[in-house]
Amino acid sequence: MSTQDERIAAFRRLHQSGTFVIPNPWDLGSARLLEMLGFSALATTSSGFAWTRGRPDNGVTRDEALEHMRLVAQGVGVPVNADFEGGFAVDPDGVAANVKAATTTGIAGLSIEDSTGNAAKPLYDFMLSVERVKAARRAIDASGTGLVLTARSEGFIAGRPDLAETLKRLAAFAAAGADCLYAPGIQSRSDIAAVVKEVAPRPVNVLVWTNFTTVAEMTDLGVRRISVGGALARTAWKGFLDAAREIAEHGTFGRLGDAVPSDVVNGSFSPPHQ
Repeated sequence: MSTQDERIAAFRRLHQSGTFVIPNPWDLGSARLLEMLGFSALATTSSGFAWTRGRPDNGVTRDEALEHMRLVAQGVGVPVNADFEGGFAVDPDGVAANVKAATTTGIAGLSIEDSTGNAAKPLYDFMLSVERVKAARRAIDASGTGLVLTARSEGFIAGRPDLAETLKRLAAFAAAGADCLYAPGIQSRSDIAAVVKEVAPRPVNVLVWTNFTTVAEMTDLGVRRISVGGALARTAWKGFLDAAREIAEHGTFGRLGDAVPSDVVNGSFSPPHQ
């Protein structure tokens, strides 16, 4: 069994019972530190990665995303799920071709979302959205890798917080072959419980981007997987901006005293991961 096969098998086992947190690093260094902290799996973040390139979320190319996925997946020893945005294509055939390319990067899973990036029409039509998930499923099956496919419905973060429509889409995505279902932006206990019930027994991922819940509460609701999206990256950016603004606006350096010592960071990266 190859290393990728082992990680995919491990990732699938994580989805079978209990609740696990899959934090989102934005580069290889943050990924290795999260692995060192003992997390059993990691997930890339499209926003966090884009910001490292000086671009907004959804501002990187397919090839840049593939390179990033390969770097992170092959640089750590735990399974990595890829935020593959909308598959970098609109039509199902294009999604399938790009997912096929993603299966060669060493990742253990990937997500496909139904958002268009167009504020006037933020979600793809229902049938097209389902066909895009089916295309991703076919590409994974044809690859023989068994990657975990997560299907995302983005209404709650794209200006269409319609629970009934979200449930309809997630149920259809499950029927289309998604292994895990995800509606970023839901946060009320009743909405989360409704999603878990609608797609059962398929596992559900919940995005926790602020302090509105705990792992224990998500476990009680039957949530299998918890991710944080770009929240860890935003937390790091806040520390950076707070310290830089103090220097720029006041000419003082107080916040630098809160920095992690260099030897702690250096020690975390030595020896390099094999």
